Amino acid sequence: MKGIILAGGAGSRMYPISQLYSKQLTLIYDKPLIYYPVSILMLGGIKDILIISNEETIPFYKKLFGDGSGLGLKIEYALQSAPNGIAESFILGADFIGKDGATLILGDNIFYGKLDFFLKALERTRGATVFGYRVTDPERYGIVEFDVSGKAISIEEKPSKPKSDYAVPGLYVYDNSVVEISKNLKPSPRGELEITDVNMEYLKRGELNVEIISRGVAWLDTGTPESLLQASNFFGAIEDRQGLKVACLEEIALHMDFIGMKEFENVISDMPKCAYREYLQKIFTDRNK
Repeated sequence: MKGIILAGGAGSRMYPISQLYSKQLTLIYDKPLIYYPVSILMLGGIKDILIISNEETIPFYKKLFGDGSGLGLKIEYALQSAPNGIAESFILGADFIGKDGATLILGDNIFYGKLDFFLKALERTRGATVFGYRVTDPERYGIVEFDVSGKAISIEEKPSKPKSDYAVPGLYVYDNSVVEISKNLKPSPRGELEITDVNMEYLKRGELNVEIISRGVAWLDTGTPESLLQASNFFGAIEDRQGLKVACLEEIALHMDFIGMKEFENVISDMPKCAYREYLQKIFTDRNK
């Protein structure tokens, strides 16, 4: 399974800060927003990651992650020259995906809690899996409709009269057919290759699975200044209360055995003196007791 993070877009709702840098570089409490989607892929055991963004932002991601080897990852980069739609990710990433399946996560989506719903989806070798998350404002999202047996029967983008309260978050798991499906899409009236059209094609084929995200899991779509502030406050409170960091990539790499203690120590030694380094140093010390 390959992982793709779509981390571009104009970020017009974040103006004027979007004039300077991508919203995925915005600070969520104590780390860049993009750390959170990277952490989800890592916790799913995905080590090959493609970051898709615009020309101005890719150099910043390269400065953050390099080739990913320090985290036991293999990170590549691809240019999306214009916001042509989420589904274009699979066309831009066709060579990267090769004959594998692909998990796509949007760079401004955060999930916090038990990831059983995601891990279950990764076990499937055929078809597509999207997720349903109950929201109070379904007209703002892509909405999945179910029949009486709980089977998905339609997906509609930002409906004026939603047929359910279950939004489809920006996390998708596909088999290799997604490349061919995306290449055959026609642009929507707004000129984009829509991810909903990809999901609808899988639905027509009888190969679309929908996993309901249960209570206790937080999905944060950080597309506005207000939601960025809420996310920062949310994770600040959690980290302060527990003394444990969320989306700490170095800690996850060690936990997932992507790197060993020696590599972990080397990563720490390259960091400046700061609270983030002190946290990792404590983990290193505790492991060596």
